[in-house]
Amino acid sequence: MDDDEELERIRRQQLESMQRQAMQEQMREEQEKQREAEKARRQQILRQILDPSARERLNNVRLVRPDLADNVENQLIQLASMGRINRMLTERDIIDILSKLTENKREPRIERRSK
Repeated sequence: MDDDEELERIRRQQLESMQRQAMQEQMREEQEKQREAEKARRQQILRQILDPSARERLNNVRLVRPDLADNVENQLIQLASMGRINRMLTERDIIDILSKLTENKREPRIERRSK
């Protein structure tokens, strides 16, 4: 009798473990779908407000400074969603935005002092 109860307990534990794993997998898949949908939505907005040369410039910046490219994209998407961008932005516009964002940073100065 004890063996049957023990076997049933082990089966229930395995079933619960499998159900937890299935739920976790389902949650991961849903999160991945949400990430992909958000990424597609962002790309669609950027295609609407950036001309091809501006997108290429932003992609080149992403290779070197992904944080800066994300920052610019976020700002552009926010402005577009507020209706404050009413024309296609060009590469020149992106260069101006990038220069404004990076001009506030101080350049490191190295002073060499001789004794």
